[in-house]
Amino acid sequence: MYLTLDNITKKFPPRGKQGEVAAVNDISLSIEKGQFVTLLGPSGCGKTTTLRLVAGFEFPTSGHITLDGAHLEDVPPNRRNMAMVFQSYAIFPHLNVYENIAYGLKIKKLSAAEIKRRIGEVVNLVQLGGLEDRAPNQLSGGQQQRVALARALVVEPKVLLFDEPLSNLDAKLRAQMRFEIRRLQQHLGITSVYVTHDQAEAMALSDRIVVMNQGRIEQADTPEAVYKRPMSKFVADFIGRANFVDAKVNEIKNSHAVVTLFEKNITISCSPKVQASTQAHAMVRPESIKLSTTVDGVSGVVKSAAYLGSLVEYEVEVNGAILLVVDYEPKRIFAAGDRVGVAAEPSHTYLLPLEK
Repeated sequence: MYLTLDNITKKFPPRGKQGEVAAVNDISLSIEKGQFVTLLGPSGCGKTTTLRLVAGFEFPTSGHITLDGAHLEDVPPNRRNMAMVFQSYAIFPHLNVYENIAYGLKIKKLSAAEIKRRIGEVVNLVQLGGLEDRAPNQLSGGQQQRVALARALVVEPKVLLFDEPLSNLDAKLRAQMRFEIRRLQQHLGITSVYVTHDQAEAMALSDRIVVMNQGRIEQADTPEAVYKRPMSKFVADFIGRANFVDAKVNEIKNSHAVVTLFEKNITISCSPKVQASTQAHAMVRPESIKLSTTVDGVSGVVKSAAYLGSLVEYEVEVNGAILLVVDYEPKRIFAAGDRVGVAAEPSHTYLLPLEK
């Protein structure tokens, strides 16, 4: 593997009445060269501390970080051959676009000709052509983020690090920039580690998503796997939205379970931790629940309906439980109070063990 974290722990000393804190607690992670890996989780889960450990802004209490065969835990940030794109852009207000991008190259004492060549390439790559003489206060938020990205790319780092770089942008620009970042990363084939708490961002950008919780890794897998086959209720609930429905496990065979769900026996994929003849949680994504006018099977009552243009969101009460339902192809819009038939698509339902 190209970049590895082996049993990394980072503890911070006691502060006030708070004892020693393990912000990162014995995590191991392997990243292939050219991969885009996102650290995802709620505030305080350890994702930013992990990124800072990789960058060299923090040093691990124990464990090893290796890049391309070399140990990094005692190597200062300026000798790690990495570059970071920050949430606040961190571009110099007294320098124009060209000078901001050139800053790292001048530190490396490259020739003026080489600096000009590299900046010419990267300016075209991030679509800043013609803005080289602009001051930062003459740029939009998106353009400032492109400057920060160009400054990171121009030094040709082995690893590109992102610390929630899009959180200061509006929703439309954020969506545009994440596709731009992914395009550039794939074009250059640069190994990237990205921190965010935005699930949609992680899904759109990543080759692998590392879901963190309380300093530990809950799951590291492809976006499809963490969405369709989460390893815990926490992952299922944090990635997208999910309903959790009680299900009786009748039989386990070949990583599938025969369960009774919504009063019907169906076969669905299941976690390896699920055992036969037990109760479990069926994770049912909102888009996999179908509503109909036929109520001879399992039925429910629509409690609320929200028309959002390309989709309709419902809250439906079934056997005393409220389910979130999303219809992306509404042929009919139900109203609050309507009684409807409720069915779940087995291919989009996943069984998890009960958690205390």
